[in-house]
Amino acid sequence: MEKYTKSEIFKGRLKFIIMSLLGIMLFLVPVPVTQDGKQQTTLLVAFLAGWLKDVLGPAMPYLILIVITLSGILTLCCSTFLKKRLKSDGLLNNTFNVTPIWLVVRLLAVVFAWMTFLHIGTKVIYSDDTGNLIFSSLLPTLFSVFFFAALFLPLLMEFGLLEMLGPIFRPVMRPLFTLPGRSTVDNLASFIGDGTVGVIITSKQYDQGFYSRREATVISTTFSVVSLTFAIVVAETVGMQNHFFYFYLTVIVSCLVAAVIMPRIWPLRSVPEEYAVENSEYAKDESNPEGVSAFKHGFNLATEKGIKSPGLLQFFKSGLVTVADMWFAILPVVMAIGTLATIIATYTPVFEIIGKPFVPLLELLHIPEAERASETMLIGFADMFLPSILIDGVKSQITLFVVGALSISQLIYLSEVGGVILGSKIPVSVWKLFVIFLFRTIIVLPIIALMAHLYF
Repeated sequence: MEKYTKSEIFKGRLKFIIMSLLGIMLFLVPVPVTQDGKQQTTLLVAFLAGWLKDVLGPAMPYLILIVITLSGILTLCCSTFLKKRLKSDGLLNNTFNVTPIWLVVRLLAVVFAWMTFLHIGTKVIYSDDTGNLIFSSLLPTLFSVFFFAALFLPLLMEFGLLEMLGPIFRPVMRPLFTLPGRSTVDNLASFIGDGTVGVIITSKQYDQGFYSRREATVISTTFSVVSLTFAIVVAETVGMQNHFFYFYLTVIVSCLVAAVIMPRIWPLRSVPEEYAVENSEYAKDESNPEGVSAFKHGFNLATEKGIKSPGLLQFFKSGLVTVADMWFAILPVVMAIGTLATIIATYTPVFEIIGKPFVPLLELLHIPEAERASETMLIGFADMFLPSILIDGVKSQITLFVVGALSISQLIYLSEVGGVILGSKIPVSVWKLFVIFLFRTIIVLPIIALMAHLYF
C-alpha cells in the first residue's frame, strides 16, 4: 500500500465498503416480500426482476422474440462473411462470432421462437409442455433476471469484495471443495438466490481470468441450486409443504456432500486448469504474506481494487455490455435446447427407458413404488419441475419426499441452469453436463433416501 497516498487509500476503502455493501444487499441478503397475498423471502435483485417482468407484461413476448431473432441474424452475419472485419475484443466478436454448432443452435432458436409465438407448424414444438413452457414461462423470468443481475454485477466484482473474501475463505473452500476463497460469493448467490445468478457471476469471472476452466465448471455445476421460492413450489407440488424445513435441510445436506465429492471424481477432476485469459493483475495464489492475517491481507487487496475501480460511467457501460451478452448469447440457447429437451421428455419414452436401471437401486433403498419413481430419476435433466408433476398420484410420503428433494438436488436441468451454462462462456458440453447430472443423482439419492426414512 506504500505506493498510494492517504487520500487514494481512503477513497479506495470508501468505494470498496459502500459499493460492496450495495452488492451484498442486492445479491446476498434475503428480504421479505408479499406476492399473491403470501409472505415470501427473496433477493432484492430477484424482486426487481419480478417488478420488471410485471411492468413489461404483454410486451415481454415481443421483446424476447426481437432478442432471439436479432441474435440469430447477427450471429449468422458475424460468424460468416463479417467474421474477418470484427474487432477481436469487441462486443460483436465476443457475442456473435461462434462455432458452426452454436450458429445452428441460435438459428434453431429463431425457428422455435417464431413457431411458438405464432402457434404454427407442429404442436410438438409449441405446446404448453414444450416450446411455450420455455418461451412464455421461463424466458420472461430470465430476461428480467439477466437485466438486473448483469447490470449490478460489477458491484460484486469490480470494487474489492471478491479480493476481500478470497484469503479469508480459502482455508475452507480449497480443502473442502477444491475452489478459491473468492468463489464464496458465487456459491452464496446460488444458494440464497438463484442458480442462474451464480452462473452469471462465475461465467464473468472465468472470462476475466479469475477462475480456471475446472474451477468455473465445478462452481456452475455444483452450487447452482434453485431459488428458495422455487423449492417451496416443488415442496407444495409433492405435498411436502408441512415438512418444508426438513425437506430443504435434506436438499442442503445432499448438495454439500455432492459438492465435496464431485470435484474429486471424473469428469470434473479431469477438466484442465486452463484460463480464458492471462490476468496479470490477479495473483492466483490466495495465500497471505508472512506475518499478515487473512483479514488484513484481504482488506489490503480490496482497498487496492477499490482504488483501481471504474467510475460511474464505466460501471454502467460494463453492466450494459454484460446484459447484452446475456440476452443475445444465453436466451437463444435456452430456447433451443430447452425446447428440444422438453420435446424428448414429453413425446418420447427416452427418460423412462434410461431410468429403468434405477429400479433395483430404489428397491434396495426401500423406496415404495420404485417403478413409478424410476421414471422420474433422469427426466429432471430436461426440466426440474417434471419429476414432481410425473409423480402425481403416488401415495407414499417417502417416495414423494425423495422425488421432490432429488429433483432440486440434481441442479443441472437444460430448461434453465443447464441452458444458461451452455450459453455462457464456460466451455461445457451437453454430454458432460449429463454425466455430471447422472453422477450427482447416484451420489445424492442414498442420502435423500436415508433422511426420508429417518423422518417418516
